[in-house]
Amino acid sequence: MRPVIALAVAAGCLAAPFAAPIAAAQEIPVSRWGADDEIGAANHLSPAKVQEAVRLVTTGKTYALGIPVDRGTPAFPPRNIAVTVMAPNQPEGVTFGSNKMSYLDDMVTGWLGVGTQIDGLAHLGTDSTFYNRNKMKDIFDTTGVKKLGAHKIPPIVTRGVLLDVAKAKGKDRLMEGDLVTVDDIKAAEKAAGISPGKGDVVVLHTGWLSMLGEDAKRFGAGEPGIDAEGARYLAGKDVVAVGADTWGIEAVPFKSDRVWEGHQILLAQNGIYILETLDTRALVKDGVSEFLFVLGAPRYTGSIQAIINPVAIR
Repeated sequence: MRPVIALAVAAGCLAAPFAAPIAAAQEIPVSRWGADDEIGAANHLSPAKVQEAVRLVTTGKTYALGIPVDRGTPAFPPRNIAVTVMAPNQPEGVTFGSNKMSYLDDMVTGWLGVGTQIDGLAHLGTDSTFYNRNKMKDIFDTTGVKKLGAHKIPPIVTRGVLLDVAKAKGKDRLMEGDLVTVDDIKAAEKAAGISPGKGDVVVLHTGWLSMLGEDAKRFGAGEPGIDAEGARYLAGKDVVAVGADTWGIEAVPFKSDRVWEGHQILLAQNGIYILETLDTRALVKDGVSEFLFVLGAPRYTGSIQAIINPVAIR
């Protein structure tokens, strides 16, 4: 059976918060880049930023930050994904042409929010309002959102900063529900001798991804991560994206009935993208804390999220 995230258990009761407005949520502002803006913090990207980041490459070693996904990959319910391979019109070894051409094709059925993924700006908001005050009723369509689609995300080529928050807390791996505080983030910054800044991608290493190979069900049932204050702290640095080696970047089970508030702060209030289930293990093993980050997100028109394989280059 496909592992699923037991959020109802992890958070105590999430049905009500998802069905009603979250109390006292901060108002979503008009984008600093104007009322028509649809790319949020990606506006910080520039040719100069790319040139700055390229200078970080000293060895040319590349790191795939995406994990392989399959039918058993834990995902936020009811998400799942399956690849089906076919040999169209080739029963019993039929071939084509005098050169006997054969081929295989494949079909994907499932959701775009499985495994390593980017959350677009139409993914999560407050009281049916999303980034730049876009209302769900105005942008929602079952064939694809009318605004804020992930196909609008430009190539993200910038400086990446890895913060080993597990090490900063004196552990190899944090556990489900463990909170990564602002002080923990600052401690990891101090240990690395660097801090993320405008236009950067910041990635948090908690060690949680190692749980996937040991107990996939447990991996998907909870996670360590930031809270609202951690999200505000990182947003204050004007980063383009916040990522982690967890499936949702926030600590689960939640400490209160305020659920996914970090997502609201990053996505809806600041237009900062979220990168989930990043494989940071090789970077940590090699002691890499600063690198060239490269991502060209798939451009499915009107999509909310995308399965990705970002690349770090040192």
